Amino acid sequence: MLQEKELTQPVDLCLPNGRLNPLAVGWSRQPLQNCRLYGHPLRKKRWNYWCITSPTHLFSVTLSNVDYAGLPFVYFLDFETGEFIEKTIITPLGKGIVLGDKVSDDASYAGKGCQISMRSGIGGVRMLVEIADFGGKKLQAEFQITEPENHESLNVVVPWSEKLFQFTAKNNTLPTEGKVVLDGNQIVFDLQNSFATLDFGRGVWPYKGFWNWASFSTRLSDGRTLGVNFGAGWTDNTGSTENALCMDGRLIKLSEDVIFTYSTQDFKAPWKIQTAETKRVDLTFTPFFERIAKTDMAIIRSEVHQMIGYFDGVIIGEGGEEVQVSQAVGWAEDHHARW
Repeated sequence: MLQEKELTQPVDLCLPNGRLNPLAVGWSRQPLQNCRLYGHPLRKKRWNYWCITSPTHLFSVTLSNVDYAGLPFVYFLDFETGEFIEKTIITPLGKGIVLGDKVSDDASYAGKGCQISMRSGIGGVRMLVEIADFGGKKLQAEFQITEPENHESLNVVVPWSEKLFQFTAKNNTLPTEGKVVLDGNQIVFDLQNSFATLDFGRGVWPYKGFWNWASFSTRLSDGRTLGVNFGAGWTDNTGSTENALCMDGRLIKLSEDVIFTYSTQDFKAPWKIQTAETKRVDLTFTPFFERIAKTDMAIIRSEVHQMIGYFDGVIIGEGGEEVQVSQAVGWAEDHHARW
């Protein structure tokens, strides 16, 4: 079992000389990290990814800046009809993208027939998206993402070396309400059954990378909320993991690896996701949709197979509580990148 340090005080991720601040290595229940990055021209990676799910739909918005290019992208999935629309914009040197150094900072993009706004306020985040041509349709979306008082999130620094490091914040089970309007047709996300998940990243990555990521947010039969975040590949041999449960807003850190077992020949076949050393997590993930996203810009190459589907199985919570997971909507992905 890994020995990960829990941080309880604000800390700078990066030293003025561009190296990792050793005091930042660890994890916290709140985003205490200031992620201002120094130096490393054309090597810094920054993004704010939001994914909102309901029992019937998924809507996701990302603002990313990898120094030499910005990549705002938005996608929408209707589970029943299978309608999937995705829009990616490539902007040189991140033009038009505004990203802050802290999780609570606002983020935005304006340009190329697209407006995206993520504004933090009292109690949560207000998200607005307008795209003139979204798969041939006009898109308007607005969401109010609520962060309940004392809600805890997963905040981890992954140290590959003094010069290569990443901060990630994962925040799930956030109650959300709003709507997506496509050419005047409105899809409503209601507060009782819709959840938002944040993936906030800031760091200096190795050029070549691979990772698995799995996440879901659900409401249990007793009314409590359960969220999970599991990762593998990119954290291997660093002494850190991004593995955690969030039970009714309380974070439960898992300081052990999680094993993803799946077929790269058939990503739609069921996946197994299990903790490596204990029986804390034993889940089967059954995909019903495969999102394939490929980027090839010479120096930037990325291929992701993000599977949308249902999680079933058992998770052991605090005090040995056995929690049954049934038909929880979420995703698992296989991602290779040269960036």
